[in-house]
Amino acid sequence: MTLTKTPVSRNRRFSPRNLFETCMALLVLCNYILVIFDLTYIPLRDFWLQGRLQITLLRFNEPIQLGPIAFQELQIPPDKPLEIPFVKGIANYDVVKGIKPYRSTSEYLETVDKLNQIINQKVFNPEFNLQEYRQEIEKILENLRQKSVNMVDNNPFASAEKTGTLEKIKNKMRLRVFKTENVSAKAAFQKFWTWDYLSQNWEKELKFFNQEIQPLIETNYFRPLGEDGRPIDNFEAIDFFFGTIFFWEFMLRTWWIARTHKGLRWREAMLWRWYDIFLFVPIWRWLRFIPTVIRLDQVKIINLRLIKEQAVKGLVALISKDITEIIFLRIINKIQEYIRRGQVEKFIDRSLNGGYNNLNDTNEVIEIFRLVVNSTVDKVLPQVKPEAEALIKYNIEKIFSQTPAYQSLLRLPGMKGLKTDLSNRLSSQLYQSFVNIADKITQEDEVFERLLQQLVQRFGQSLAGELQSRHSLERIEMLLIIFLEEVKLNYVQEFSDEDLETILEQTRLLHSQSSEITLGETMNPRRLP
Repeated sequence: MTLTKTPVSRNRRFSPRNLFETCMALLVLCNYILVIFDLTYIPLRDFWLQGRLQITLLRFNEPIQLGPIAFQELQIPPDKPLEIPFVKGIANYDVVKGIKPYRSTSEYLETVDKLNQIINQKVFNPEFNLQEYRQEIEKILENLRQKSVNMVDNNPFASAEKTGTLEKIKNKMRLRVFKTENVSAKAAFQKFWTWDYLSQNWEKELKFFNQEIQPLIETNYFRPLGEDGRPIDNFEAIDFFFGTIFFWEFMLRTWWIARTHKGLRWREAMLWRWYDIFLFVPIWRWLRFIPTVIRLDQVKIINLRLIKEQAVKGLVALISKDITEIIFLRIINKIQEYIRRGQVEKFIDRSLNGGYNNLNDTNEVIEIFRLVVNSTVDKVLPQVKPEAEALIKYNIEKIFSQTPAYQSLLRLPGMKGLKTDLSNRLSSQLYQSFVNIADKITQEDEVFERLLQQLVQRFGQSLAGELQSRHSLERIEMLLIIFLEEVKLNYVQEFSDEDLETILEQTRLLHSQSSEITLGETMNPRRLP
């Protein structure tokens, strides 16, 4: 056996079919990424809208000792959230989800912008006199106080399921104005939007609102309902485009499979690639990871060999115990049913009436007997000759010692050594006679075979005839059924409880050894005899 490298055709590797499979796999991947983005867009909308991550300040009840450093407060990042500007444009996806700004909160922020425009004039122009605009500012502040009370009472965040955001806003305002959360949120807003409070430091207070409160209010939105009673979602139109492509591809594959495999019906051909159905079914879209992973593995973009092996082994370990019990119990139950139906009696009747089917015109019992005797004569008897002769000699001497005539003979002069010589000679002759008889049995002898066959047949008929008596047969059947029931109770459960991990490990070792042997024969070729 020689190791030869099969040339790989680049044209075959980059054939139109492989190119088509790769393109379809990438298209399925793009669709699945879009599906996951759509499913997670609303929960992550705050991040896509503002492009920043706010990590809460961590405080500990007791100081934490890490080496030489002890701290009770941990802040990551310090003071302000982590800004990620390039993701802000992703919030334009609001159009697909049918999201619109909430009217009352948008008007609230527009009113705050008017106040910011007036205050910014003073920031950029120190000579700007706010007193000249106090009447206009007071009117804006009164409007903001009224809108704040309406926001707290009506909770415009409820329709977007963002009531927690309103609670954050109220807590921040309480802490900012009264330094505690155990006060009325309305009172905090009423005090904050006053000339006396803001005039202490216009820039600082409005900066707090713009950085802490305004981003939270901006996250609120309104999502109108469609005629079906569900929120408007235009993603279905986008997904319909992908679904149409995948549907016709599925039908084309089904036609090709049914055409390639003769006798395969269309329904069976559809089940051939059942996992592709998830690609164009508009429900449970998250299940599209199944065809996505399978297709990427088929085009070798990812390799799932190890994962598939572990999954199969895990499945085997999970169900092998139950399967083992079911198989063995089913076999034993079938044997018991076989016995209860009287098949034992039928088997005996068939043996007596010559109903046994001989496949090769050979009496296997006689052949087995001949092979056993042949092995005994050639290999076993020469090795056990001293022990056999010793056993025969012992029995001969025992018989002689119990014979009165022999005892009288020993009293004659010169007869004392007769016992030993006679027993040695008889034991040797008897053993040799037995060996000669056994040797003749192994030789081809038609008369011997006929007589032996008659003996075996007669013995079997006599035994079957005796067992066929009603009392014996019923007793045998009852004992067999009880014995099988004991096997089920005592051995099947014990066998199924065997360590499955040990069995799987032995299987892995067998496969690895087989692979090493095959590789060794391939790398070290030799001519077999």
